[in-house]
Amino acid sequence: MRILITNDDGIHAPGLQVLERIARSLTDDVWTVAPETEQSGASHSLTIHRPLRLRTLDDRRFIVDGTPTDCVLLALNHVLKDRRPDLVLSGVNHGSNIGEDVTYSGTIAAAMEATLLGCRAVALSQHLDPARPADWPTAEHWGPQVIRKTLAVDWPRNVLINVNFPAVGPEEVNCIKVVRHGKRKIGDDLHERQDPRGRTYFWIGTLRGDADVLPDTDVGVITDNGIAVTPLDLDLTHYGTLDTLRDVLR
Repeated sequence: MRILITNDDGIHAPGLQVLERIARSLTDDVWTVAPETEQSGASHSLTIHRPLRLRTLDDRRFIVDGTPTDCVLLALNHVLKDRRPDLVLSGVNHGSNIGEDVTYSGTIAAAMEATLLGCRAVALSQHLDPARPADWPTAEHWGPQVIRKTLAVDWPRNVLINVNFPAVGPEEVNCIKVVRHGKRKIGDDLHERQDPRGRTYFWIGTLRGDADVLPDTDVGVITDNGIAVTPLDLDLTHYGTLDTLRDVLR
């Protein structure tokens, strides 16, 4: 099996090192194409107004001065064009991608791009507890098992798998649950300041408010110290509204 790994935290991120070890527990044929710098919150953005630079670090490791989407696009259509990967792994992100995070996340976007280009993809993220260091051993311990079991399922071509690990040690994980995408209320944490020349600027804060902690959602499972596995569909059509609009827009 050939695996491509990427992320949105950049080539030097500790989560990418964890993901490389996870991938190497599954196969020896591992390739890395990752952003040169951190791209958190880049979502599914594509660089189209300037050229991209692809640099080789060694035989199977490359960096791109662009977004996670750029990385996957160049990896599949250039670096690995002669033999595409069987699986694309994105992460392990420094912070969970649950609730509304999936719409902002560069980690999810990399998996989206791989899915759009016909590759099976899994996004992996490590939830954080502000009071302790990131629990990378949890992702490293449980990641291979979750990926192997997920790969046993022939999921649809327009679906990616989103995996989130809780902010506890490996031995404290109490379950692996396949759940739906949840919701967390987006806050309005904007910080208005002035630069040395007196011009106003804004710093976007954590954007976290109250969460709907329901047990059958990714938010609820992570809160309960479980591993949340959620299939995400790239078909954004709401079919109920589609039928309603057809009735009135004739």
